[in-house]
Amino acid sequence: MIGRLMTMTAHPGKGSELAAVLLRVADRLHGFPGCEIYLISQDAADPDTVHVTEVWQDDASAQAALAAPPRADSPDPAEVLALLSSPPHRTDLTVLGGVGLPTADGQP
Repeated sequence: MIGRLMTMTAHPGKGSELAAVLLRVADRLHGFPGCEIYLISQDAADPDTVHVTEVWQDDASAQAALAAPPRADSPDPAEVLALLSSPPHRTDLTVLGGVGLPTADGQP
């Protein structure tokens, strides 16, 4: 499994709007093959900072999600970018396991 931590900083006062758009992205990914976790969090000390925690079966699954055709109810990537005050920061991870993740036999 692979993981990503994305940290995004919204324009001042736009953190809740950014979080709402990213929650719509998460809705689209619900049940998407290979998506184990797509968690949106707002920084308690700075609500204009939003974190996305992703866990995927593999890189191919993550790439397939990015390449999937947009749905009518999905936000456009430009909608997310317009809310950002700076480029997002991405940290790539090797996922080792934990609560809520499937085991090697596919069980939670």
